[in-house]
Amino acid sequence: MSAPTQPPEARGTAGHPGTEHPEAPGYRARYTLPLRVEAMRQLRRRRTLLMGGILTALPFILIVAFAIGGSPDGEDGGGRRGGNRINLMDVATESAANFAATSLFVSAGFLLVIPVALFCGDTVASEASWSSLRYLLAAPVPRIRLLWSKLVVALGFSLAAMVLLPLVALAAGTAAYGWGPLKLPTGGALAAGDTVPRLALVVAFIFVSQLVTAGLAFWLSTKTDAPLGAVGGAVGLTIVGNVLDAVTALGSWREFLPAHWQFAWADALQPELEWGGMIKGAAISVTYALILFALAFRGFSRKDIVS
Repeated sequence: MSAPTQPPEARGTAGHPGTEHPEAPGYRARYTLPLRVEAMRQLRRRRTLLMGGILTALPFILIVAFAIGGSPDGEDGGGRRGGNRINLMDVATESAANFAATSLFVSAGFLLVIPVALFCGDTVASEASWSSLRYLLAAPVPRIRLLWSKLVVALGFSLAAMVLLPLVALAAGTAAYGWGPLKLPTGGALAAGDTVPRLALVVAFIFVSQLVTAGLAFWLSTKTDAPLGAVGGAVGLTIVGNVLDAVTALGSWREFLPAHWQFAWADALQPELEWGGMIKGAAISVTYALILFALAFRGFSRKDIVS
């Protein structure tokens, strides 16, 4: 009597789509590649430490720049402003809260894009470049589990990067300029007790607005074996979105661009909290991000892994 043959859906290797791993005694897919293991792997990476160092150093660089360059509002020796434009830079040194808000203002447009693209674009592509991706899948780690673990850790590190900057800025700003209310460039101020919740809301909105970049980087990471290609592609497409938003001829079409709402968090730093712009911006960002994440999971589940 011939031995029973294996059903077609169970044959193959971990690198080929459609492969199913037989259930071994004690095997539980949800226990493979735990989040803490993946988090420790990423935490020890040199690029993680480098990015943390850059974000930690930025507030101190700004303090030195303000000390060397004088008043950040652009006033010359006669007390005249270098222009008529008023923004957060005009009141950057009024208090620690002002300094933290200014640090977010100068970094939200580009600097904070880089860690998001780096952490999310260096997920799957780095494993492929090291030729370790197929070995992870042969462990066996299910494809969905692998992507889920890497995405959660990448988003966690991205959020940590955005929290680290204002925390360091608040500490450095308190030492340099003292604690006090957040003075608004248009007049008025937020009470000192309201500044931390408002800054937390700002950080939350910046994180949500950067989900589009995270989605782009993560999707590209499943399409290429070159981590720099995924990271650079996400940063490049984000820049393209900023350029298109600057084209006023597009009119109301710009409202469908995530870049159009990236500074809507300024409404959180008003005496009366305005939710309209932040809600619209968050809805646009989450919609794009969910589509990109879905494309990444769908494409990777069918991809033939050879690296």
